[in-house]
Amino acid sequence: MNIDHENFFKMLADRTRMRALMLMQSEDELCVCELTHALKLSQPKISRHLAQLREAGLVRARREGLWMYYRINPALPAWALAVLKNALTGSELDKAFRQDHTRLQGMQGRPGTSCCA
Repeated sequence: MNIDHENFFKMLADRTRMRALMLMQSEDELCVCELTHALKLSQPKISRHLAQLREAGLVRARREGLWMYYRINPALPAWALAVLKNALTGSELDKAFRQDHTRLQGMQGRPGTSCCA
């Protein structure tokens, strides 16, 4: 996969996109409802950021019924995957990331049980 370095880092420079990417990096795949819950942001705002990440090639989306699920694009070049992996290691020390992760873990009705009512 050929990815534009400048655009890759531009996507990481936005706090909302970075927070979403770090949650996806730590959890593998997340439903939009999980991201809205964890980040405490509206669905339209989360969806707009996810669309930008998808257009840049950083994430892949899949639909299951009414729900959209997102994950880090496994076809990213090794250098990009390494950046995201190392960013997660650093993010685990960040108070905001820990709060996002705690909210996600405490979410009632996460996908796999009964999603996003």
